[in-house]
Amino acid sequence: QVQPVESGGGLVQPGGSLRLSCATSDRTLYVIRWFRQAPGKEREFVAFISERGIQTSYADSVKGRFTISRDNAMNIVYLQMDNLKPEDTATYYCNANQGTNRYWGQGTQVTVSS
Repeated sequence: QVQPVESGGGLVQPGGSLRLSCATSDRTLYVIRWFRQAPGKEREFVAFISERGIQTSYADSVKGRFTISRDNAMNIVYLQMDNLKPEDTATYYCNANQGTNRYWGQGTQVTVSS
């Protein structure tokens, strides 16, 4: 079973940047979505990228600040997060999807605080 592995989280000040990574262990080209979940809140969609990176989409709350991209040679999807705000604080999860198969990573914590 494929388990995506997220990395790159941490503590950053408001206005700062982080780049998250989602790595998969096989050569399958998955549709990748990033989600996030803040304490006491439901998990919410953040960004999407198609298998070859041609299509992307974003939640309104991150549009213009976050950029999703992928390096298929390395089986890695990135989420570049700029101009971070305290409300971006959450655990960020990567979801890999192929057909009816969906795999979740363990998550990486992002904390935006001064």
